[in-house]
Amino acid sequence: MNKDTVLAAFNEQIRRRSERSCASERSVVGHIGDDWAGVTFSDLAEATADAAIAAEVDRFAGAGRHWEWKHYSYDQPADLPRRLLAAGLTAEPAETLLVAEMSDLELNLRLPAGVELFPVVDAQGAAAVVAVHDQVFGGDHSAIGRLLLAGLADDCETVAGVVAMADGIPVAAGRVEFQPGTDFASIWGGGTVPAWRGQGVFRALVAYRAALAADRGFRYVQVDASAQSRPILQRLGFVELATTTPFMHTGGTL
Repeated sequence: MNKDTVLAAFNEQIRRRSERSCASERSVVGHIGDDWAGVTFSDLAEATADAAIAAEVDRFAGAGRHWEWKHYSYDQPADLPRRLLAAGLTAEPAETLLVAEMSDLELNLRLPAGVELFPVVDAQGAAAVVAVHDQVFGGDHSAIGRLLLAGLADDCETVAGVVAMADGIPVAAGRVEFQPGTDFASIWGGGTVPAWRGQGVFRALVAYRAALAADRGFRYVQVDASAQSRPILQRLGFVELATTTPFMHTGGTL
């Protein structure tokens, strides 16, 4: 994999995608959706960065909700994290941007005995994903359930969920999002309850979702990996391209 080539494609095809028109001409690209709101791309000059950040704070304040500025380690200016903090955003733990080419992945990993994978096909499956995420990550992940249900009703099939079950109990879950018109699919979640960690369930979830993307013709699969999942994913064939830090804002103005 040529990292520079893949990162350039990721920037152009994924980070610059937005609900805004002429997004490729903008120095800041944002999105406001039902499940997520935030800035996906920025390329700012030192002289105008603070004003651009203030403009985004004002814009998202109008939406009246929490939002995220996804900062990547190569974003400019170099002191952008300091500027975001000064504008009232709060940094969460950094994650690693990992990308794998489908041809480099093993997609036929075995599950431990007693565990089966089931695609999310109805409200019961979506609720199982939410239950696993609530248990593993804490908080309320009902928005993920709504996203999966909306995906089931969408003829474009831009998202798919999967649940790992053991004796009728959900023990792991995740989703994959398909980005139409791009080379990239992305996998999210992948949470496993403590009793089933270290037994291959997480790896099987990754392989299952990557296989779904491969069947649809996607060349790459992308993950924002936590420190816990990064080494597992790298052993599966994922390559580190950058780090990314979520900077969160409550939605008000200073």
